[in-house]
Amino acid sequence: MTISDTPPPSRLAVLIAQSGLCSRRAASRLISAGRVTVADKVASHTLHLSDSSTIRVDGKPLPGRPASCYYLYHKPVGIDCNIRPDDPASIASVLAQLPERLYPVGRLDKDSRGLLLLTNDGALTQRLLHPDSHQPKTYLVTVDKPITAELSQQFAAGISWHVGPHQYQAKPCEAEVLAPYQLKITLKEGQNRQIRYMCRALGYRVLDLCRVAIGELQLGALAAGALRPISAEELALLQTRAC
Repeated sequence: MTISDTPPPSRLAVLIAQSGLCSRRAASRLISAGRVTVADKVASHTLHLSDSSTIRVDGKPLPGRPASCYYLYHKPVGIDCNIRPDDPASIASVLAQLPERLYPVGRLDKDSRGLLLLTNDGALTQRLLHPDSHQPKTYLVTVDKPITAELSQQFAAGISWHVGPHQYQAKPCEAEVLAPYQLKITLKEGQNRQIRYMCRALGYRVLDLCRVAIGELQLGALAAGALRPISAEELALLQTRAC
């Protein structure tokens, strides 16, 4: 399948944020204040557009869309993926160091570490996060007690868990035992704190969780807290996977 040159429709606030004018939250405030027009008509939050050329803020056209940027970041434990500029633990402090307004694709919880993709390519982000993309993500997981021989089969069968009154069900996934206390898990979905809940449902407590791969993108020797631009070869692999 080829990648279309036409991006899928996005919410109006997303398109404004992608232009680099302001954050998505600030864009929402501009829309609520009636300061945004589309084709010379006051815009609403519910608009979904593929083309930003007719959007104006306070009568002025949006800035030209910046060139697409892609970075790999080794998120350390303690960094929150929520973008809160006033929170020193937020990933916002990392994003502020980059030349363009970027954002993380997906998330890792604050207690986990590992590979995170940062970009301003909204179309690619939507494709990667879409449930049908089946983008595999690989994690090294260290638990608090020796792993039993049945564990791989239990993950392959699909594990369910409860959070309060709510029950959740994981799709079957791959789990390979690497050492008495460590396993490698590959998921093609991303429910909230999924690996921690699955392990807890089987009687284990996660001591360390590190995402080491997103598709063909590898964490490798990238140090905790460091980031690097992805190569042309890595981008091509990522785009192929996102078709």
